[in-house]
Amino acid sequence: MNKAWLLPLFFLPFTAPAQTPRYDQTREGFLVFHPIKTNNKGRIIPWYNDEPGIAYDFVINATWNFWDTMRRDINGLPYYMNHQVWRPKNDPRGLGGDQLAMALSSWQLLYQYSGNEKVKENMTFIADYYLTHSLSPATAKWPNIPFPYNTMVYSGMYDGDMVIGKDFTQPDKAGSFGWELVKLYKITGKETYLEYAINIANTLAKNMQPGNENKSPLPFKVNAYTNEVGILKSNIVNGQKIGNSDYTTNFAGTLNLWIALQQLKKGNVALYKSATATMLLWFQQYPLKNNKWGPFFEDIAGWSDTQINAVTFGQFIMDHKELFTQWKSDVRNILDWVYQKLGNKQWEKYGLTVVNEQTAYKVPGNSHTSRQAAAELQYARDTKDTTNVQLAIDQLNWATYMVDNDGKNNYPRDEVWLTDGYGDYIRHYLNAMGALPSLAPSNQDHILYSNSVVQQADYAPVFMKRLDTDVADSNMHRTLLNYKTFDEKGTETIRLTQKPAQVTLNKKVLNEVRAGTEEGWRWQPLPIGGVLLVTRFNGNTVTVYKQ
Repeated sequence: MNKAWLLPLFFLPFTAPAQTPRYDQTREGFLVFHPIKTNNKGRIIPWYNDEPGIAYDFVINATWNFWDTMRRDINGLPYYMNHQVWRPKNDPRGLGGDQLAMALSSWQLLYQYSGNEKVKENMTFIADYYLTHSLSPATAKWPNIPFPYNTMVYSGMYDGDMVIGKDFTQPDKAGSFGWELVKLYKITGKETYLEYAINIANTLAKNMQPGNENKSPLPFKVNAYTNEVGILKSNIVNGQKIGNSDYTTNFAGTLNLWIALQQLKKGNVALYKSATATMLLWFQQYPLKNNKWGPFFEDIAGWSDTQINAVTFGQFIMDHKELFTQWKSDVRNILDWVYQKLGNKQWEKYGLTVVNEQTAYKVPGNSHTSRQAAAELQYARDTKDTTNVQLAIDQLNWATYMVDNDGKNNYPRDEVWLTDGYGDYIRHYLNAMGALPSLAPSNQDHILYSNSVVQQADYAPVFMKRLDTDVADSNMHRTLLNYKTFDEKGTETIRLTQKPAQVTLNKKVLNEVRAGTEEGWRWQPLPIGGVLLVTRFNGNTVTVYKQ
């Protein structure tokens, strides 16, 4: 999220205009694009439809379609490969720091939810282009990792950092991208993605330091060629150096990368194990005690504590509870810290607190508020503490108002950011549905969650998407869903409009069971349809048949 007013223009590799809210029409009773709707208790409800699931499905699909049909830029690339902000006419700024990794993160979830093959194609396009136009050379001090920014916007090359300039990279963003490459390998089976992920993992692990209160184990910004740590500038006084860019906590992606490679037994497993232990120890000793979450955004020259760093690590904790003896209190403290430091009560009359982006830019965000909601719902699912469930739903409802009918997603008081409105937006609604399936649309069938990676998802009636299909011609008329996962063992949560007549695993009939500790399937009825819970021990291809 670029706050041009925070940055002296002579520090930027371009001339940036002041931020102008281009579409935001917020006023009393109106939020960004739409009049505010409430229920009979005065709480905010989605603008598109009174049923949250139908409204969430609309904003998910509208924003994806906006991204997918975005115009080609003057250098022939899709606009989102060049710019961080969408405008009717070109924005002068380049790419957002984690823009492409965020897109891959959302698209992986969107593919299992929709079965839309164009989503998968977009993932491979993004990865293929970025990998061939962004990496530091093998001879660099930090070899084989991507640069986050195109300092020459229309060059088609990514070669530096938005604030500091050419040759500087952000190791945390490299780790996030590496983790997405592992998932893309699991989807496609292409070893090339795994090889690139291993190279990134090696560079990050080899550069690990123990860290302390003021230095993270990996720096925030570093010159990939010389190992010079980037400078940190004042957000207020033009050009004044206040320190080095040697601290961030955005390492959930990096940790996931190392852990995934250990599980796959690929790359330098011993090195990844050691690096993981060092990073986790540092988190336990410092950020989890002092809530010093630090900077994330590519365009903030100075210090800032950010919600994305804090809550993303909270989500990592919930995904890896076995690594944290006090995981419940760790996560609750993170979520509460956000409300204390970044909570925004402007819409309190509608029953909710929304979330500001960071301490250097205290403006509420569509991405940040929906991320908070998804994390609250995951916390509620995992702890059975439902205290903040209604707040989370209200937050998701609020964040739908940033989306226009055509899929423009406008950050409040700001512009159409291709990070906050797309890659760092869609995934939060999908994660929220995975945590609370009643929030999925009641009139549709969707895979909401898998602890594996879904390689193929085919929803009725579209089964003929490739030359061969796992569904026999004779069974197509009675099949609701067919999907295939990377792992032979796993669990899925699926929202269906009807209870299935039969579920098979690798063409063998699964039993309907009572507990998730048994291989089989369970059914949890809802007022309309219900939730299918699948537990797999020995297979990766599931077919769901209708009554």
